[in-house]
Amino acid sequence: MEHIVSGEKSLATFGGGCFWCLDSVFRDTKGVLSVESGYMGGTVDHPTYHMVCSGRTGHAEVVRLEFDPQVISYEELLEIFFTIHDPTTLNRQGHDIGTQYRSVIFSHDKRQELSAKTIIKNLASAYPNPIVTEVVPLSVFYPAESYHQDYFSDNPDQPYCQAVVRPKLEKFRKVFPQKSLQKGV
Repeated sequence: MEHIVSGEKSLATFGGGCFWCLDSVFRDTKGVLSVESGYMGGTVDHPTYHMVCSGRTGHAEVVRLEFDPQVISYEELLEIFFTIHDPTTLNRQGHDIGTQYRSVIFSHDKRQELSAKTIIKNLASAYPNPIVTEVVPLSVFYPAESYHQDYFSDNPDQPYCQAVVRPKLEKFRKVFPQKSLQKGV
């Protein structure tokens, strides 16, 4: 993964369904320096994947991005985020159902909060249903187990990856070819 680095780094944290999808897209995004899948927004300390999948911890599956704002802005990351998932379905993405799959933006500061709320307001008319994406303050981030990190690259032939992850990565590359590190899938 080749990245241009200016020395400046910022963080962003998004939840938009299964973290494998967001992870694969943002790993392919110019200016994103690192991606880590994890859990945020719940009530249990140090949750495991199985605990989060139960839907009883309150955590969302998220990705935490470290990015270079000289290469890609927070607003551009939000544009990608809203393109690769459905922000109008409450607590679900496709067949993944539960609060752990909710659409959520964890703002790292007031500027991110304002940017997210402004983009949601501006996008509202583009969707036939209301946007249900939550914009909430950052909470404790718990890294997901190691096998969830860069899952698509390690498991490209896994059926879920073929049916769900790959189409989102292809959509990203089609809609944002100038922001992708590579062309095609």
